[in-house]
Amino acid sequence: MDRPIGSPVGVIDRVDGPVVDVACATMPPLHDALYALGDGGERYLFEVFRDLDENHLRAIALHRTAGLRRGQPVYANGGTLRVPVGPGCLGRVLDAFGAPLDGEGAFAAERWAPVLAPPAPLADSAGTDGLLLTGIKVIDLLCPFVRGGKTGLFGGAGVGKTVLLTEFMNAIVRLHSGVSVFAGIGERIREGHELWHELRKAGVLPKSLMVFGQMDESPGVRFRVGLTALTYAEYLRDALGKEVLLLIDNVFRFVQAGSEISGLLGRMPATVGYQPTLASEVAELQERIASTTSGSITSVQAVYVPADDMTDPAVTAIFAHLDTVVVLSREQAAKGIYPAVDPLRSTSKLMDRNQLGDRHFAIAGAVREHLARHHELEDIIAMLGIEALSAADRRIVQRARRLQRYLTQPFHVVAAQTGLAGASVPLQQTLDDCEAFLRGAYDDLPEERCYLRGSMTGALA
Repeated sequence: MDRPIGSPVGVIDRVDGPVVDVACATMPPLHDALYALGDGGERYLFEVFRDLDENHLRAIALHRTAGLRRGQPVYANGGTLRVPVGPGCLGRVLDAFGAPLDGEGAFAAERWAPVLAPPAPLADSAGTDGLLLTGIKVIDLLCPFVRGGKTGLFGGAGVGKTVLLTEFMNAIVRLHSGVSVFAGIGERIREGHELWHELRKAGVLPKSLMVFGQMDESPGVRFRVGLTALTYAEYLRDALGKEVLLLIDNVFRFVQAGSEISGLLGRMPATVGYQPTLASEVAELQERIASTTSGSITSVQAVYVPADDMTDPAVTAIFAHLDTVVVLSREQAAKGIYPAVDPLRSTSKLMDRNQLGDRHFAIAGAVREHLARHHELEDIIAMLGIEALSAADRRIVQRARRLQRYLTQPFHVVAAQTGLAGASVPLQQTLDDCEAFLRGAYDDLPEERCYLRGSMTGALA
């Protein structure tokens, strides 16, 4: 049973960075929230992570610990960490505790929801439901997103994960009538500020909610901010019956925060230095992202890939939970192909004739075959020139190069930087254009005329 808020728990025994050891008369349960009051009335919040013995516990501070001292009284916060939820959360920028970061004051709370909660009951769960169209050509054609599913954007530093994530957020609010929740885990506050301005300028802020745990905050905050955003997504799904898009940037920083906490608690590291609880911590986040009979949550998650190594244990742990995998390639970015999606390594569980229909499946397969054959012949072309190829292979390579450039696209969210107006292309138009490339309708068109544009309408004029 939860202790009443403000009931005494014990006193601080030791402070070591974000680690706080508390001497208790009676031990609170693991993951309970505790707090201490500073001399100036400031409130320091902790989360219980480990019992040291029958009278001592180890907690992780969720705020800076400067000002704490031995012997300071510690009080119960009334159970696990909770955040205020209510319809007024939409259009707001909040921290991991549900407090406003946009300077507009607190919203009216309908109730307080626990951040740590079990997944929706199996009887209430609903399956995934078809394609979620984005207007982004390469994704809709070759690795379509699953409505109510989980998508991962994998890539190293600087290949465009955040830009693609933000463009997708923009597209969903424009194309679909849902709401979006953005979780910034270990985010640079500059990026959060830019996103806030972009959403406000695009007029989609009233249908969006942003939750940030910034880079300079405690690992305890960065470890819980994703679950805070998920709590708000569940509220919008269950209480308001909304179609919710949950965007997470970046899931790897969630894993990093868990690794920091594991080290602070004194656990022995496991594979490649990661925490031994890696798989269960990732599952705790991922398994709550689900659709129910009252609404759906579709998740798109940016995943940093350390040293571009897709076999990294953190990457493979996240990979196991996803329906669609979009791999962003440094090689594609170096060629100026944006979005830098690697079409040969990106996959979706919807790439099935029964799911896509005969025409989409056939065109996607033919485009992938052309791009794969071009990739196979690149070394020969580099050494001997394209003239060394057979006429059939030359034709395939030329069409593949045009298709590769056609699958680039100017984005709305970077229009100010690129000077190119953003483009959104319906799936049927993408299929028509790719079919025309495959049958040779654009064989005489210069390659640069296919680059960074929307549809091919009017390209031959």
